[in-house]
Order: sequence, then structure tokens, then C-alpha cells
Amino acid sequence: MRTSRRSSRRLMNEINVVPYIDVMLVLLVIFMVTAPLMNPGQIELPQIGKSLPPPVAPLEVVIKKDATLSLRDHSRGGKESKVSRDELISIIKTRQGAQAEQAVVISADKDVRYEEVINVVDVLQQQHIKKVGLLTQAKGK
Repeated sequence: MRTSRRSSRRLMNEINVVPYIDVMLVLLVIFMVTAPLMNPGQIELPQIGKSLPPPVAPLEVVIKKDATLSLRDHSRGGKESKVSRDELISIIKTRQGAQAEQAVVISADKDVRYEEVINVVDVLQQQHIKKVGLLTQAKGK
């Protein structure tokens, strides 16, 4: 009798995968039925508006070694003209009155004292001239 009891208590080392396959088939059917019912997303592309006007070429204030000033207008051919500080202010104000977005850049010779550059920047800022910057060159040039 003991031998028959032992054979009935034998461990099963197999997994019954039939229920898992049933669940997977049901999920597959659900996805196959619901997939065609879903609406694909609509993409709304932006409308084309007015294009931005091209940027205005800057006015370049050139400071020479002897601390003299000259003005170069790149929007009018880039011709350099020698000016005094008072003339510089009046010319820049009239040009910016016509084109308010025109920037002013300052380029100086490498031998010019830093104080001269700061003085020109200070004069421009005191006269409420907007968009003042410094023009630099790459190190390799």
C-alpha cells in the first residue's frame, strides 16, 4: 500500500501553458478589433505668414590709433568717412531715425587704449542710441 501512495504524490515539473495561450489569443483579437476603430492624429501645419524683413547692415564706428573716429555705413556701400564725436552722434541719430533697427558696432585698432573705446560707448549710451556692440576679429586673422 505504501508504494501506491508514493506514486500519487509525485511532483509535476511541467507548466501548463494552455491558459496563457488562451489569454494571449483573446488579447490579440481585442487589439485586432480595436485598431481599425482608432482615429489617426491630425497634424496641423503652421500657416505661412509675412516673412521678416532682412536685417539692416550695421553702422561701424572705427577708432584709429590716434583716437580719431570714422564712420562706415555697410548699408550704403561701406565707404569710410572721418567724423568728430558731435558729427558721429548726429549722423547715427538721423540714420537710426530712418531705420530704428540698425545696430551700431565699434571696431578699434588693437593699439587703441581701452579708455577710448569705453568713452565712445559711453557717449553713444548717453545719447540713447540703441543696439551698441563691439566688433571683434577671430584670433587666427
